[in-house]
Amino acid sequence: MQERVTTFGFEVKGEDGAARLGALTTLRGVVRTPAFMPVGTVGTVKALYFDQVKQAGADIVLANTYHLMLRPGAERVARLGGLHTFIRWEGPILTDSGGFQVMSLSKIREVSEEGVRFASHIDGSRHMLTPERAVEIQCLLGSDIQMQLDECIELPAERKEAERAMELSLRWAERARAAFAERGAPGQALFGIVQGGVDPELRRRSAEALVGMDLRGYAVGGLAVGEGQEMMLRTLEGVLPFLPAEKPRYLMGVGSPSDLIKSVQRGVDMFDCVLPTRNGRHGLAFTWNGKVNLRNAMHAEDSAPLDPQSSCPAARDYSRAYLHHLVKSGEYLGAMLLSWVNTAFYQELMAAMRTAIAERRFASWAEETLARLDGEGS
Repeated sequence: MQERVTTFGFEVKGEDGAARLGALTTLRGVVRTPAFMPVGTVGTVKALYFDQVKQAGADIVLANTYHLMLRPGAERVARLGGLHTFIRWEGPILTDSGGFQVMSLSKIREVSEEGVRFASHIDGSRHMLTPERAVEIQCLLGSDIQMQLDECIELPAERKEAERAMELSLRWAERARAAFAERGAPGQALFGIVQGGVDPELRRRSAEALVGMDLRGYAVGGLAVGEGQEMMLRTLEGVLPFLPAEKPRYLMGVGSPSDLIKSVQRGVDMFDCVLPTRNGRHGLAFTWNGKVNLRNAMHAEDSAPLDPQSSCPAARDYSRAYLHHLVKSGEYLGAMLLSWVNTAFYQELMAAMRTAIAERRFASWAEETLARLDGEGS
């Protein structure tokens, strides 16, 4: 009988330039990296069954602490057997801390040294989210990878404001680490989040302080919030050298296929983003030849599938004309099929990156693929 894994681990299995091929070991399975985590905000990857998410190739999904704490409630999920049982997903789950959603969704919020007091966007009820409570919620959910509470500010921002939020996030990280040491179960991991806006010195200071806490992994937060891809990549280039090579690096909330390729090229291991399913619900499909807008009338009589070579039935077996009809008719099935298409494409993209790194041809693969993805999905 195979010995049950009780520890969290990460191994870099290959490199090609700065791009890394790795394996992240958790209690509930191994995550192949570079990895893209489909976003299961409220315990569901929108418009998909988890069986489809698994069949698409995803090893791990992300769930949202803020939404689940408000509804149905972390204590209720714990009573029902934990999040894995509740949603019927047997693989690893990463939960964010809820900080970003507090800042972006709550019209009424007050940030203090203690934490964030906010009004629910659902019913206006008042809540307090502290670093300790964020860890408690994630432990009640039973997630395999947990994130510290941080303050994510909007960009552009004054340096003084970015510095204040970064230093507060570091103090919250220390408190999260202490709380996790008390509550975390064997095999679970707590990640820190590097903040500091787009200021290289602030990012360096944040990274060095977090590395000093000896956490299991490190995320780069506060990007893809309006600064543009060039600035995002420049910020990554400035901060990644200060993160330990033997631990996973997670770029939060990113992004487009181009973002993923260029970030992997700089040494990022993990990603999440709502883009695949959100775009699917709005009639936009990702393909190896670029994006396809199924609302466009040019597809109305096109009997060809999106991609005859795809492993995803939605991309391989349905005509563009039918998908166009579903989207224009506002049928639920259109959103379901295109969310499936995009989720599968993102996993195919990550698998192709892993192969290219293993075969040490990532640079040429990236150049060729980026040129193809600039198309309009002919």
